[in-house]
Amino acid sequence: MAPLKYLAAYPEHLQVQVQQLLARNELGAALTRRYPQPNTVQTDSALYDYVNELKQRYLKNAPPLSKVLYDNQLDLIGGTLGSNTFASRVQGNKLKRKNEIRIASLFRTAPAEFLSMITVHELAHLKEKDHNKAFYLLCCHMEPDYHQLEFDLRVWLTWKECG
Repeated sequence: MAPLKYLAAYPEHLQVQVQQLLARNELGAALTRRYPQPNTVQTDSALYDYVNELKQRYLKNAPPLSKVLYDNQLDLIGGTLGSNTFASRVQGNKLKRKNEIRIASLFRTAPAEFLSMITVHELAHLKEKDHNKAFYLLCCHMEPDYHQLEFDLRVWLTWKECG
């Protein structure tokens, strides 16, 4: 059994099931049945509006976002699907803080639920910088199926990589 890099931390029986579906060429169809909704958020401005709507619904007191965009430069090999940038600059006698969220451009073709999951993940970093218990509780508050979506996203990435 060849290792599945996106699923390496999951139990072996789940990895075996994914490999069997891959071998039978059924993984793509199974994912499409489970997530039939295409992602309609295609432009950077639509993404900005989408992310800000979620932020206003769940994180009203979080710092404002200065930029939200799809990024072609994010490296899937390194496992980066989204990133947060927090920059503080001194302008005169004031401290200006900017928050940016960048999401890998592959999410333009991903099912809508996966874009929701990665957006929730990146928004949670506005409150919790580390991947700790509070971070995952916040993710589950914003997206109740967060853990299932994260697993299914990893399966989808595996399917995309296997071509």
